[in-house]
This record gives sequence, structure tokens and C-alpha cells, in this order.
Amino acid sequence: MKNLLYLFIFLFLNSLYSQKTFTQDYESDVLQEIRTIQVYLPAGYEKDSLANYPLAIVLDAEYLFDLYVANSKLFSYADKAPKQIVVGINMAKTRGKDTSINKLNSSLTADGRRFMRFIIEELLPDFEANYKTSPFITIVGNGITANFITHFLADPSPIFNAYICLNPKLTADTNAYLQSYDLTKLQSIDNTYYFYMSSNPKVGSVYQAKIKVANIFLKSIRVKNFNVYYDYLEKTSNPVTAISEAIPRALNNVFALYAGITEEEFETKIKSLSPLDAITYLENKYIEIEYLFGSNLGIRENDIFAIEKLIINKENGDYLKVFGKMILNLYPLSQLGNYYLGLYYETGSQNRKALKQYRIGYGKMDPS
Repeated sequence: MKNLLYLFIFLFLNSLYSQKTFTQDYESDVLQEIRTIQVYLPAGYEKDSLANYPLAIVLDAEYLFDLYVANSKLFSYADKAPKQIVVGINMAKTRGKDTSINKLNSSLTADGRRFMRFIIEELLPDFEANYKTSPFITIVGNGITANFITHFLADPSPIFNAYICLNPKLTADTNAYLQSYDLTKLQSIDNTYYFYMSSNPKVGSVYQAKIKVANIFLKSIRVKNFNVYYDYLEKTSNPVTAISEAIPRALNNVFALYAGITEEEFETKIKSLSPLDAITYLENKYIEIEYLFGSNLGIRENDIFAIEKLIINKENGDYLKVFGKMILNLYPLSQLGNYYLGLYYETGSQNRKALKQYRIGYGKMDPS
């Protein structure tokens, strides 16, 4: 009997320890009321004392939270996005007030501005102070809340890095507001921004026309650190499937930097580089990943192999030495750095030095 009791206690405590999702009441001074929020902490959050995680704020959490969390898990498992801390704000009873706009000019009402202040002045600072967050912050909304989050771009230095607007119900003046924000200001800020917008035939012709105009304007902004993506999900069968399809497409674009080098990335951004510039590109990619997402990945082996031929075949392989030293610095226990150093010496007919590096590398390999 005693053993069964111990087993029960162990399983209970283990379930508490492994629990990653919880709901809590948040008392807001700005709103002068209590709001219900949902929080998801990724696997390993408690164990990893050094890692930091991007933060995602999901509006309409009563139906979007679980869907966003599920996709964030899938993308992190596939190494296509970092693990995220997700905070959902339930809005079923307050959506009309929280996102309310002035019917005369589509500006936010006093209630809408208060809800914005609640997010900026209370919710975000609390999570940044009490949780292990990285600098990268995403906000997600659907329909009228997707229109609401465009107002955050008005800030001289927008607090969110990524804006995921699902089927936004844009107002007549939304495009005028977007143009008034002077988004060229972003190019003077040392940060990276993503704006994703989706639509489908079910939103209706009026909203669809506004979305198309907004997309044309946003894509006309030639700002290197402001990345705009638009998906028209023409074949969707209903608004529900449109949302479930758009979220993974949004994550795929927003976290493209995090993923390993794709064939498209190599062809468009790396292929024409000199060996030294390709090495620098690879180093900078991972420096930015660590800064934005709090993920210290080193450099993936597949990304090393992705630029290998370029280093070997261009400029007589003169930069193999730089490449090898960079890899040894990152992975001193890997044979790859010694292999590239050996190849460098071999191409220069310095066979003794080449053989020495090959022997060192061979010694690091698993005997099996």
C-alpha cells in the first residue's frame, strides 16, 4: 500500500513538473478588471537555465491559442522554428470593446487604446521580467483583432517583430493609417520585422479588396528589414480551414531565418558570394538566430555542407583554412574542421601538414 502511495505521489509531482500549459487570472490596473490568459511554456523550459525563448501574444485565445501552440511545437520539433513561450488573451466577452474603433475615422477608441496599453505596459513587461524571453516578439490576431494589431506599427519603434494578421477585417481607413505610419522608419532601427497577412474567398469581396490594397502598399515599401508576406488561400473550403492553413504558412515565413539553409536561400543569397563572404554570411546567420531567438545552435552540419563546394571550388580553395578554423572554434571535438584544414594543405601540396590534420580528425571519429 505504501509503495502505491509513493507511486501516486511521484506520478502526480511528475505531471505537475511536465505540465506546460496553464490558465490564470491577470489583474490589470490599466483595464481596471481581471482578464483570463493562457500560458504555454515549451518542453525543457524548466531544465534549461541558459536558453531564452521568443514570446508570442495570441489574441482570440479561446480558439487560436491551442492551434498556435500546436504549430509552434511542430515547427520546433522539425527544427524549422525556435521553441516559443505563448501567451493567449481570451477575448470572447470583450472583443468588441478591446478592438473598438471610431466609426468616423477608424482610429482606436479609448477602450481600444486601453487594451493596447494593457499589452504594452503590463503584459509584455511582466513576461519579460518573469520569464526567459528573447527579444523576438510575435502578435497574432484574426478578423477584427488582426485589424487591431496593425495599429502597433504606429509606434516610432514598434515593440513587435512579427505581425500575423489572419483574414483581417480592415476598415475603410486602414490603408490610410498604414501609409501615415511611415514604415520606412524601420530601416533606421537595428531590428528585424515581419508582416504576414492571409485571406480567402470566404472573407467577402469588400474585405478582400481592402486586403489587396494593403498588400500592394506594404510590398511597395522597400525596407530591407521589413519582410512582407501575403497568402490568398483560394482553395480553402471554409473560414476555419483557412485559419488552420494560414498559421503554419505564417510561421514558415516569420521563422525562415531560423531554419537551415534551403536550396532557395543558397541560390538567391549565397551562390554568387565569394568564399569569404559565404563564411561571413553563415556566421552572421547564426549570430542573428542567437540574438533574436535566444537559440545557441552553433552551426548546423547541413549548413556547413551547403557552402562546402563553394569554399572548395572558388579561388583555388584558398579559404578552406579560414573555414576549417571557424568550424574547429565552434566544434573542437568534430573531425570536420581538421578535414577542411587537411584539404587546404593538400591542395597546396603541403602533404605533411595535410596528413597531420587528417590524423587528428580521424582520431576524433567514432571507431565504429
